[in-house]
Amino acid sequence: MECAGKILDVNKVRVMGVLNITTDSFSDGGQYIQPQHAVERAMQMVDEGVAIIDIGGESTRPGAEAVPVEDELSRVIPVIKALAGAKIPVPISIDTSKPEVMMAAVKAGAGMINDVRALQEPGALDVVKQTGVPVCLMHMKGDPRTMQSDPQYEDVVRDIKGFLEQRVQACIDAGISRNKLILDPGFGFGKTLEQNLVLLKHLDEFLSLKLPVLVGISRKSMIGNLLGADVGERKQGSVAAAVIAVWQGVKIIRAHDVRETVDALKICEAVQAAN
Repeated sequence: MECAGKILDVNKVRVMGVLNITTDSFSDGGQYIQPQHAVERAMQMVDEGVAIIDIGGESTRPGAEAVPVEDELSRVIPVIKALAGAKIPVPISIDTSKPEVMMAAVKAGAGMINDVRALQEPGALDVVKQTGVPVCLMHMKGDPRTMQSDPQYEDVVRDIKGFLEQRVQACIDAGISRNKLILDPGFGFGKTLEQNLVLLKHLDEFLSLKLPVLVGISRKSMIGNLLGADVGERKQGSVAAAVIAVWQGVKIIRAHDVRETVDALKICEAVQAAN
């Protein structure tokens, strides 16, 4: 995939590094709110083997409050401009649902859009068509403020797969090329622990959509609930879940712990490639 002049090869397993420019993200909120600290962390992730850096200015953790457009822009645009100016060698992704932020981020140097609302906000489809950058369409049931209030599915895998198929068609109908699309089933976004586990067990079913699949499971509450671990103690569980996902054909893993995830997935890929 061509991402604003940089190539993201999704024929191989890739790690997307998380860089939250927020005060309240569940794992790293407040750590990188200063642009200098964010740039330093981004460069560190490059050294650790990251293939794409996902920058977000609004927390989407359960119960998170909405952030005004102006605040989100003031957080992410200076960081994207600084990284673009530093000629960072990997693509930059903007994690947002707001069309205004998408457009400003791409103009500042972002080469991909990662949208937890799968371009359902008014104007989002048009922005992606105009910019021509790849986009990740994620499934979320409800919104961050209500999504964990007893989410119900007839069949969690089938329902999410059907939603993603609908959003792919909406993109195509809007004039967005299919080869610009990535799919994310949305772990933790309106799913119970049991629903998340079923989803993780059956990720291979999403391969029939014939698009790259991205999974963001790093440090999430399902890991904490299974291990009885606080956020800072979920590294090993997150890496294990990433390996399970890649073994089933997932191509992009969104992770906080980049070096550990990159190393684990190298082993996974080597075993998969063995004759």
